[in-house]
Amino acid sequence: MRPPCPPWECRSRAALAPTVQGIEPGASRFGQGLPLGCFTSPLLTVLKHGLTTLSRLTDNKATMSLLNCENSCASSQSSSDCCAAMANSCSAAMKDDSVSGCVSTGNLSSSFMEEIQGYDVEFDPPLESKYECPICLMALREAVQTPCGHRFCKACITKSIRDAGHKCPVDNEILLENQLFPDNFAKREILSLTVKCPNKGCVQKMELRHLEDHQVHCEFALVICPQCQRFFQKCQINKHIIEDCPRRQVSCVNCAVPMPYEEKEIHDQSCPLANIICEYCGTILIREQMPNHYDLDCPTAPVPCTFSVFGCHEKMQRNHLARHLQENTQLHMRLLAQAVHNVNLSLRPCDASSPSRGCRPEDPNYEETVKQLEGRLVRQDHQIRELTAKMETQSMHVSELKRTIRSLEDKVAEMEAQQCNGIYIWKIGNFGMHLKSQEEERPVVIHSPGFYTGRPGYKLCMRLHLQLPTAQRCANYISLFVHTMQGEYDSHLPWPFQGTIRLTILDQSEAVIRQNHEEVMDAKPELLAFQRPTIPRNPKGFGYVTFMHLEALRQGTFIKDDTLLVRCEVSTRFDMGGLRKEGFQPRSTDAGV
Repeated sequence: MRPPCPPWECRSRAALAPTVQGIEPGASRFGQGLPLGCFTSPLLTVLKHGLTTLSRLTDNKATMSLLNCENSCASSQSSSDCCAAMANSCSAAMKDDSVSGCVSTGNLSSSFMEEIQGYDVEFDPPLESKYECPICLMALREAVQTPCGHRFCKACITKSIRDAGHKCPVDNEILLENQLFPDNFAKREILSLTVKCPNKGCVQKMELRHLEDHQVHCEFALVICPQCQRFFQKCQINKHIIEDCPRRQVSCVNCAVPMPYEEKEIHDQSCPLANIICEYCGTILIREQMPNHYDLDCPTAPVPCTFSVFGCHEKMQRNHLARHLQENTQLHMRLLAQAVHNVNLSLRPCDASSPSRGCRPEDPNYEETVKQLEGRLVRQDHQIRELTAKMETQSMHVSELKRTIRSLEDKVAEMEAQQCNGIYIWKIGNFGMHLKSQEEERPVVIHSPGFYTGRPGYKLCMRLHLQLPTAQRCANYISLFVHTMQGEYDSHLPWPFQGTIRLTILDQSEAVIRQNHEEVMDAKPELLAFQRPTIPRNPKGFGYVTFMHLEALRQGTFIKDDTLLVRCEVSTRFDMGGLRKEGFQPRSTDAGV
């Protein structure tokens, strides 16, 4: 039998074989740099087991060629033939790889693990290098160890094997997934290390194994705002949602329609119940009344002349129209006569047999008729002047009478309000109609007449909302507020208002003991709602958004003859003992609504 070939001869032949999966020629892991032909029979048995594993990654035909090498060597064939067979088989395997694009991995390609890198946290003291993953350069997560003694994150090394090939990223040794084994010691040591909370502002430290539980309850953890979808720290999210979020829900003070805060400015510019000032006469009206005011009532709005259709192109203020008609009667009559004349010309029949003569009227008295009509127009013009003058005089008298009546009504209402002495009962009629509007999701906002706390005293009024079924946090509730108003004695009273207010919806049953629904609240001088008003009614109110649920209202006997009774009792700081003696404790209120 021919002796094994010299080492250098086998190495030269093995160098002809291409590199397979990162193995350098002549640097086989199984032979530590020795050629395959130099292995003894026991080593060939081990080699056969290794090549069987390699057959999972290479073509079966090429692997079988390698396995046949053992039989050829065992049957007294030359060692050089064995080495050549190995080189040829490796070449065949690489040729198959070049066709298929990469080594087949069976089911591995369809079962990638989730790519989770190491722990990216700050350790205290700093992390030792032995616990650092060479791939992601972070603390080992689910640490595994290779046969060559290196540690990696399980996900990192698995991804490296599948993407870069079956080799160790540190020393390029052959490495298969099934050769990885968990390093529970390193895992336990890493989880016992002390880390700092990664949330900005948090100074707590804990073992790594407790970090996840800490972050669930950490007040500095980032959470998403459910309204604007932005991130804030957990300790700030409640304040943001209530006070700062641009998408927080607010209600219009005029129509009570709920909307996001960022849309309130746009809504205020188009709210149908908002007070606006007429640009011509300065009258304050709600927006939906302004078009009719411009078209019918505004005395200084510009209007065209009544005879504009006949050719008068003058424009003037509405209160100057009558004077214009009076001063330009002659002009208007001429324009009217010319219009009539043009109409007659357009209707005049023509003689078709003599077109050169033009159109002639059939009636020989046509010119006389036109003169008579013009005379009538002049006489009627004088009559119109007289009637216009009388109408203006009467209109002035009527307007004066209306102003007098309105002034008297205001004085009577003011005197009645001053007799209340701090106790006012507000009768709201047609309440069924308001409930129906609320069910149809139409805003319902009602203001009471003003009343005084005494004589002298503060002037107040109440405001009642029926919240819509779609309102957030207050759907189907009665909201009740108190507003300060400009009164006769404001300059003689101390401001801001201080006192106690009791709001009651009265039970109208005939029972001896009536089940009234009432709340008591104390004034808060620091709020704008209790400052001296600078307009007839302070836009800021003070009271309860959820004063009473509509279901409770319907179940009781609070509505009788389609009328709801709301009672307000006010005790100023000069008489604060009355309500306190009864032992009624006020609950928290909704301010500045």
